[in-house]
Amino acid sequence: MDKPRVVFPYTEAGLGHIMPMNSIADEFERLYGDRVEIVRSNFFTETNNPDLIKYEKHLSNSVVNYNRNPLMGFFATFNMDFWGTTISSWGAVVYIEPDAAEAGIAHMTELKPDLVVSTHWATNYYAMHMKERPLTALYCPDVKINTLFRYKCDLSLVSMPMGYRRARRMHFKRYNDKNIKLVPFLIRKEAFDIPLDKRVNRRAIGVDEDKFTVVLADGGYGIGKLKPMTEELLKRDLPINLIPVCGRNEELFEYFKTLKAGKNTTFLPFGLADNILQIIASADVTCGKSGASMMAEPCFFGVPQIITHYATDIERWIGKYYIKSVGSAMKIFNVQKACDKIEQFLADPSSLEPYRQAAQSQRSNYGAEKCARYIFGLLCKKFPLLKDGTELY
Repeated sequence: MDKPRVVFPYTEAGLGHIMPMNSIADEFERLYGDRVEIVRSNFFTETNNPDLIKYEKHLSNSVVNYNRNPLMGFFATFNMDFWGTTISSWGAVVYIEPDAAEAGIAHMTELKPDLVVSTHWATNYYAMHMKERPLTALYCPDVKINTLFRYKCDLSLVSMPMGYRRARRMHFKRYNDKNIKLVPFLIRKEAFDIPLDKRVNRRAIGVDEDKFTVVLADGGYGIGKLKPMTEELLKRDLPINLIPVCGRNEELFEYFKTLKAGKNTTFLPFGLADNILQIIASADVTCGKSGASMMAEPCFFGVPQIITHYATDIERWIGKYYIKSVGSAMKIFNVQKACDKIEQFLADPSSLEPYRQAAQSQRSNYGAEKCARYIFGLLCKKFPLLKDGTELY
């Protein structure tokens, strides 16, 4: 018989949705690529449908706007919670762009999926509204399973114990032992090949291997306090490697390239860096917003974090988790005080040790295998012959 068709639809709404998708698609293909047909879909752009392209642009613009104006981001998440999952999902997908919703359902139908694995709520919504509905799995990378990620699906996957416990406690009518699973964080598979020796990573990216290293990053769009933090640290001319990562913010990257460092600071800005994990692994401390990947990836390499702003209530939850539950992060929104803290750590690196140990304690909670096995188990319920003696979670 034909192999079951498993679709992995990508959504450009911040790299926090793309990177987990790469992780789970790669692992699923490694484990089960001989038994299923795997389709990686650039869902919103591959058909050149103008309505889908416009809607994805709206999603990415929303992320940018929330980072530029956090009050807007907090209002958006409050508004979603106020109206609830069903109405908010309809509003976010259908009401905003009705033509895109129709086109999205049509394109999902064209892909003929037996199972759709989503890391963004929009593609899950399309799959759930197909006439002949496929199985659906939805991965949420955040600490709190927010309103739109609580939309119905066959299997919800969450990485953070706090988010799992909260979902089971507060939404007990929605979640049970069968339809929500706690899994490790879906970090990219190449992370496991990067050495933990900071000196090796610093040599590889071209900075001084012996200097205290500060990495500044504010998500895929490089919007937040990246610019003032960089300017302030350059002004202080500390004996550090200063590495700001601008992501898709090309204007900021070009501006940084015009700046000159003093005699003590080694300054190396990046744009959209392919080697971002190695850059993070080279750091003594990272600074930026509290996005899911922005917090989880430094922890994987045992790197403490200074949180310089929250763009939404979701990021506030993530920040609180790493500050209070993990202990790897601290919140300092004032740029001057954040730079003062870096100076303190530079003068006394041992003061970073509790944060470093807390970050290192999380390393075992990473990888996509468990998530892939749960999803395959879901598929086997519809296609029992696939199991073929495979042990499932």
